Amino acid sequence: MPSNVTETAPRKPRRTAKAAKEESRTALVRRARRINRELGEIYPGAHCELDYGDAFQLLVAVVLSAQTTDRRVNTVTPALFARYPDAAAMVAAQPAELESIIQPTGFFRAKTRSVVGLSQALLERFDGEVPGKLADLVTLPGVGRKTANVVLGEVFDVPGITVDTHFGRLARRFGWTTDEDPIKVEKDVAALFPRKDWTVLSHRVIFHGRRVCHSRKPACGACPIAPLCPAYGEGETDPVKAKALLKYEMAGQPGQRLKPPALPVLAVAKDTTKGPTRNAAKDVPSDPGASNNEEDAG
Repeated sequence: MPSNVTETAPRKPRRTAKAAKEESRTALVRRARRINRELGEIYPGAHCELDYGDAFQLLVAVVLSAQTTDRRVNTVTPALFARYPDAAAMVAAQPAELESIIQPTGFFRAKTRSVVGLSQALLERFDGEVPGKLADLVTLPGVGRKTANVVLGEVFDVPGITVDTHFGRLARRFGWTTDEDPIKVEKDVAALFPRKDWTVLSHRVIFHGRRVCHSRKPACGACPIAPLCPAYGEGETDPVKAKALLKYEMAGQPGQRLKPPALPVLAVAKDTTKGPTRNAAKDVPSDPGASNNEEDAG
């Protein structure tokens, strides 16, 4: 451990599921916003982990990311966009050629239909350009609120909450919602945070879900926000065993992107194997590769 880091004793998580049920609205808002602040310290460079060059490429990449990892999509899109860089080129493509490129992402026939369909709709209704309004985006084939919010937040700087499988899972574990329906989850979570925070909140929560708070085996004992989580104990609580469950790295370099954006210099942090401490996750990767688990895809 570096000499400039002070080792602290593990903090026992103070919350339980029963306590969360008795939590007042004010306390819930305060705890939710504290979780967001602490996730910001843990993941100072949290970002969309899909590689893209413009709004059209991001839109297509998000559609392709369904039921697979962003890393896998990132291995496919360079060749895809080199041959079909815009909506016009995508519409003119032979379906069989598109399918052969998209195939590694899974469900390639359905995804090909969606990509061609949304490209055709862009040409017919939006002059080939990606619209910057939610109401317009969700009319495109294969595009729902999740995809639309990713594009709006990344490209148009319009705040939005991206409820993917990771975000929904963590929102329920954090006690921010009890719903399974993504639209209801989005509404419940939006009510807890200022609108300006929605996009970065989404990135931070998804980062945490991919790296620490997994679906089947959450690494509770290595989680730096365990003291704030009513679901602590659902996963492995032994710090050493929990650390072995961590995926990628803690702060997002390189993560799933093949061409990651420039990120801030990361501070030295405390050792996560010592138990759940407040700032214990600005650490190095235990496994820099992408998850192959279906429940942790994307």
